[in-house]
Parts: sequence; C-alpha cells; structure tokens
Amino acid sequence: MPKRFVVAASEFSDLPRNPAGLELAEALTVAARQLHDTHTPHSTLRTAARLAVHLMPGAEHAGVSVIDRANQRRTIAWTDEVVRSAETRHPGRGQQPYWERLWTSPVVKITDSETDDGGAVLSGLGLRSALSLRLRADRRRLTVLTAYARKPGVFDEHATRIGRLFTAHVSIALDSATVREQLTEAMHTRDLIGQATGILMERLDIDAAGAFESLVKASQRENVKLRDLARRIVEAHNPV
Repeated sequence: MPKRFVVAASEFSDLPRNPAGLELAEALTVAARQLHDTHTPHSTLRTAARLAVHLMPGAEHAGVSVIDRANQRRTIAWTDEVVRSAETRHPGRGQQPYWERLWTSPVVKITDSETDDGGAVLSGLGLRSALSLRLRADRRRLTVLTAYARKPGVFDEHATRIGRLFTAHVSIALDSATVREQLTEAMHTRDLIGQATGILMERLDIDAAGAFESLVKASQRENVKLRDLARRIVEAHNPV
C-alpha cells in the first residue's frame, strides 16, 4: 500500500496558516523555497499537497491527481485517505464528474457538494467544498491540485486567488524537478551505454564505433530500448 502522507503542523513551521497581505507574500516565498528543495516531480507534488492545506484559506485536505481523456482519475499525492476515496470514486451512471470541466477551465469549484452537480461522491464522504486547479495540461492528460473542506462555501474568490498564485509556484517547481530528473536519467543512460559499448569492444574485439553500431542494431532487431539493452548487457557482465 502506498505510504500515507498526513499533514502535521510541525512540517512547515515557517508558514503562517491562511496568510493574508504581506504575510501571504512571505508565505508564498517560503512555499516556493520548500517546493524547489524537492528533487523529483513526485516529491514536488507531495510537498505541494501538504503546503496547500497551510496556504489555502479553509483547506482541510488536499491531493494531486492525473486525469486522462476518459476522465479516469489517478491520485498521486494526498494528505489523507479521504482524498484518495474522493478522487477514485465516480458518480453514478449518467452523471458527469465535476472534474470533467477542468478540460475547458483552469479552475473548477464545488460550493456545496449536496446541491452542486457532480458533488454526490464528495457529499457521501463528508466533504462539502472543493477547489480544483490545473497544474499541467496537454491533449492526453491533466495534472490537478484539489483542496477540500468539510463546510460548504469555503472557497471564495480570495481563496481561489491564493490557490492560483500557489499553483503557479507549484507548476514552475514541477517543471524544474522534471528537467533535473530527465538530465539525471540522461546521464545515467549515457553511462550505461558507455559501459555496454566497452563490454562489446572487449567481447567482439572491435572499436568503439563498431560496438555502438552493434548495440543499436541489436536494439532495433529486438525492439528494445537502447538503454534497456545496455542495462541487460552490463548486468550480465557484472552479476550481483
């Protein structure tokens, strides 16, 4: 079972709860620092979910999910198990999930789940308000941050404005973490391919260009990614 990430007040002791005015600017600066200190996209999103509860007025729970074109929703970071329940359950037949509107709008709000369209699942879990904000969007999927509260009418225009400011910081930090991860993977891949090329040079008694060409041809012939084939060669040469 995935690890449960529960919000603790001590996690972000530098952050005021529900800040306003100059305090908000300072809180967003601290939040941005926390976000940019993360090392992977996933850790960035976990941090974002926890920070949302501290920064967004009225927020009691928060989660980050990915929504595909079939409106299937997969939760990838959360503060409480109720978030996972809210985001994995779908409305009954003939009812559209409220998050479907995120394909055409960067913000979707549930003012009262007992009366708003698409809010029945939230109501059944005791969640009355929800505020969903897009973090990323392309033709195939959306990445979304959603804050929840147990009272109706919690997320007003002020809360929405803070939420949009916060998600702008999250999006920048997420892009930065993604680039770092890609560069790390590229360096690791280059190292693997270099090792595999060296092994083939020794095994086949050929030069570097010939070894690399042999690796590429084998990759195409077996329909295997070059890095995966290189990893297999290195692991076979250096068994644990």
